[in-house]
Amino acid sequence: MENVVLIGMPSSGKSTVGRLLARKLGYSFLDGDDLIRARESRPLQTLIARYGAEGFLKIEEEVLCGLSAQKTVIATGGSAVYSEKAMAHLKSLGRIVYLKLPERDVEKRIPDFSARGVVMRGNISTLQELYAERAPLYEKYADVTVDCGGKSPDEIAEELKRL
Repeated sequence: MENVVLIGMPSSGKSTVGRLLARKLGYSFLDGDDLIRARESRPLQTLIARYGAEGFLKIEEEVLCGLSAQKTVIATGGSAVYSEKAMAHLKSLGRIVYLKLPERDVEKRIPDFSARGVVMRGNISTLQELYAERAPLYEKYADVTVDCGGKSPDEIAEELKRL
C-alpha cells in the first residue's frame, strides 16, 4: 500500500486513527499540525491569532507541500483542504481518506472551537457553518470516504487496513 493521507473535520480522529493505522501497517506516522507547531515553535492557536486565518493557511500549505514520505500515514490538519496546491501534493504521495464524522459528533468532541486552534475563514463563526463549508471540500479530494460515526478508533483503523 502507498502512503495514506487522512483528512476530515477537527476531532474526526485523524491523529488517533492515523497512529493506530500506522502501527497496524508497520508504517511511519506524520501529523501535519505537529509539523507546523515544530516549525513555528508556537501553538496553532497562537499562529492563527498572530497571522490570521490566511497567514496560517499559507504556513500550513508550505509545510504540507514540503512533505516527502514513503510507507507513511499522514494526518493533516482539518484546514488542509483549503489549499488546492497542498492537496495535489498530498494526492501525489498517496491515497486520500476522508474520515467523515457527523456534525453532532464533532460538536460533542469540541464544544469550544476557539480553544482548539481551528481556522475559521471569512464570516464563518459556527460549527454548522464550518461543517457546511468544509464537507464538500473533503468529499472533493477524497479517494475513499470512511463513515466514522459510532465507531471506535481501532475499528476505523481496522477498516482502513483492509482497503
